[in-house]
Amino acid sequence: MEALLDGRTVLVTGGGRRVGAAIARRLHGAGANLVLHYRDSAADADALAAELNARRDKSAATVKAELLAPIAPRALVSAALDRFGSLDVLVNNASSFFPTPIGGIEASHWEALVGSNLRAPLFLSQEAAPELAKRAGCIVNIVDIHAERPLKGYPVYSIAKAGLAALTRSLALELAPQVRVNGVAPGAIAWPEDGQFASEERERILRTTPLGRTGTPEDIAQAVHFLACAPFVTGQLLAVDGGRSVFL
Repeated sequence: MEALLDGRTVLVTGGGRRVGAAIARRLHGAGANLVLHYRDSAADADALAAELNARRDKSAATVKAELLAPIAPRALVSAALDRFGSLDVLVNNASSFFPTPIGGIEASHWEALVGSNLRAPLFLSQEAAPELAKRAGCIVNIVDIHAERPLKGYPVYSIAKAGLAALTRSLALELAPQVRVNGVAPGAIAWPEDGQFASEERERILRTTPLGRTGTPEDIAQAVHFLACAPFVTGQLLAVDGGRSVFL
């Protein structure tokens, strides 16, 4: 698989930390050049770019953007072309995640959750598609197992990820045969840093995960790597969830 990414250019949204950073490290290790998008995590993105450039000079760049801004898709694609001259892989990883109990949902919640998880991937994919087509490239969307099995207390997030799953399959049809489009659906990988899940809920989730543990960001990165290099796979969602979607 490494040979398939050697010298290729990959754009990862939300690429400065957590799952996005793991994806960037994995694909960079396979020979790719990385464009790391960030919104607020400048220090993390810059540190990761410095790390990657220390391993291979001039192989990583950062770009700041608010993904919901109308100019963001063109700015991100232009950043990749300006730095590396091409774009081969787009990883739509950036995501907002917070609860929205029925009775308390506000328009701003919809804009944030649907905006980051569905609208931004759609318009960025549309902008990137002509460049990806030139290179027989691909798109990998980070979806969620709750796209198919809603997470209680998180209806807007679940709806947004369901839309992203549909977008993945739709783009696989619309952009074929030049561009492949697939998705990775994580289960319990990295707990939210703001303590959204109490210890009892975390224990319940682990009890309903056949492998009995959380996954790691590297597990998601490995799946993204596979899909980026699988030439006869498109329109698929790969669950990386320790078997939890079988139990639910």
